[in-house]
Amino acid sequence: MGFSKVRVSHFLRAARVYSAAVFKHPTRYYGTGHLHFINCSCYHRQLWLASRSRRDLFVRVLEEVRQRYKFVVVGYVVMTDHIHLLISEPDKGDPSKVMQAIKQGFARRVLRQARRRRPAGQGTLFGAEPEHVWQRRFYDFNVWSEGKRIEKLRYMHRNPVARGLVDAPEQWVWSSFRAYAYGEAGVVKLNDWPAAKMTTRRAA
Repeated sequence: MGFSKVRVSHFLRAARVYSAAVFKHPTRYYGTGHLHFINCSCYHRQLWLASRSRRDLFVRVLEEVRQRYKFVVVGYVVMTDHIHLLISEPDKGDPSKVMQAIKQGFARRVLRQARRRRPAGQGTLFGAEPEHVWQRRFYDFNVWSEGKRIEKLRYMHRNPVARGLVDAPEQWVWSSFRAYAYGEAGVVKLNDWPAAKMTTRRAA
């Protein structure tokens, strides 16, 4: 027996409402010892990370916050309008505090730069001066196994190729790929685990 158009319409409407509610109020699971795969987008997908200097700045901010909150960066990629991180839970605070510090640290600097570059005496007619850099919320997926860790790393490292930014992952220097592929030390220190501490279970 098939569904009527009315029933299908009601189902789709309910699904959209549910999806919106989940995105608006995401459930976060902290204290599990899992890694966290995080996706955070720029405000309205604006290209706040389009320039080399901005991506360099984000990487520096990430390392500053890593040292301050004492968490492990397993992988990352900085795109032109969003970022992906694979991190442990921090010794200080939780991943939400980490993301707040990263977003604020980057936003304050780029907004300050934008204000300095505005010609003296130029007003902010129609609110032209930018106020937001990041979307308010971020996506957080708990990574509980070695298999999932590898899956998320591959996804991040292939993202610049999938988006047509480069032809091969190693050409995009704003990711952790070259550290894994060639052992290169970058600005962000990777896999700096405390002794005898590992946050992903080995896949059976």
